[in-house]
Amino acid sequence: MTGGRLLRIREYVEDSRFCLTYGDGVSNVNIAKLMEFHSLHGRYATVTAVQPDGRFGTMEIENNVVRDFVEKPRGDGHWINGGFFVLEPEIFSYLSGDQDIWEREPLRRLSQAGQLRAYRHEGFWAAMDTLRDKNYLEDLWASKRAPWKLWE
Repeated sequence: MTGGRLLRIREYVEDSRFCLTYGDGVSNVNIAKLMEFHSLHGRYATVTAVQPDGRFGTMEIENNVVRDFVEKPRGDGHWINGGFFVLEPEIFSYLSGDQDIWEREPLRRLSQAGQLRAYRHEGFWAAMDTLRDKNYLEDLWASKRAPWKLWE
């Protein structure tokens, strides 16, 4: 599980701050600003919060009358875990073994202890979980419209 895998890197990061990503999200997160945000709040963990583009259009309906139609709105008012973290070695005390799922109890307990902060990223972010996602990201790259590409 994700928490167990995280626990296995403990000996390599020792007592140092470190970054973690799942590797299946593509973004133009400014890592320097993420690190600065983390340094300023002094807590154990920072998660990058994102609002992905909606997959479907939404309608505002009142008495069966469509009052508004929004094609694929950004997010639904909620922020999700964008998968880019800055962590202090103290987070290891929130993990116990291979059965831990980082996104469940460890993050909940960090949150409840006041040790988790969110860096809100409003730029580009996309998951690459499906063939549809892969095709979308490859099309962006091939058309030279990849927002995450920072070099020529």
